[in-house]
Amino acid sequence: MVSEHIITISRSAIQPIAAQPSRSSYGRLGAGLLLSSMIATAGVPALALPPPDDIPEEILRTEIITEARSPVDGRPLTAAEYAELEARLQREPELYNTLSPQIRQLIFLLQIRRTIRTIAPFLLQ
Repeated sequence: MVSEHIITISRSAIQPIAAQPSRSSYGRLGAGLLLSSMIATAGVPALALPPPDDIPEEILRTEIITEARSPVDGRPLTAAEYAELEARLQREPELYNTLSPQIRQLIFLLQIRRTIRTIAPFLLQ
């Protein structure tokens, strides 16, 4: 009978502590978690930073571009060839605008279809 009384007392003494933790224990728990996460990640390098051999964008903006690609066929050009091609395209715009009438018609129909889909998407499924 004495042992049952001791168990009851010890359970009643433990239950209020387990059921209602004090606010200061939350603060200690949060501080402990924060400190342990800081210690655990102290040796890990920063993943959001760019690699050290990466050239900053500010420097890349000031570089002079010496090579380019042709807007006509995409082949690599030097700066002089690119300037010459641009001047030639300005003088003679019809030189490289040689799409067949069938392709022009197809592009026109696709543009109309896109407009109809924007206005009424349920019509063209």
